[in-house]
Amino acid sequence: MNDKLREPVNQIISLLVAAKYAELEEQTHGVRLSANAMAKAIAEYGRTLVLPPEDGFSLMNVVEVTNAHPKRWSVAMPLWTKEEGRSDLTVEMTIVERESIFSVELDDIRVL
Repeated sequence: MNDKLREPVNQIISLLVAAKYAELEEQTHGVRLSANAMAKAIAEYGRTLVLPPEDGFSLMNVVEVTNAHPKRWSVAMPLWTKEEGRSDLTVEMTIVERESIFSVELDDIRVL
């Protein structure tokens, strides 16, 4: 796992857990997912999101995008629910680093 990506991923998951979809859309510039699309994906799954356990971040799948300038990574992180623990729901995002500042594009929330 890439430790420097843990914080931006945790921020995204925290907003999803808090159902702050409009804030998340603003933060990710709604590039691929609108607040409505996020809300719909979570509602259709039908369970209550919770924050992952500390060791849950070891399951984060990180792939560096080759020859990308600025540097970027494709990240897939499983989500946890109150009812199931680790769920089949995954959040997928692209993280871009510009001068040690990370921006996130939310790519998808889906069942794997």
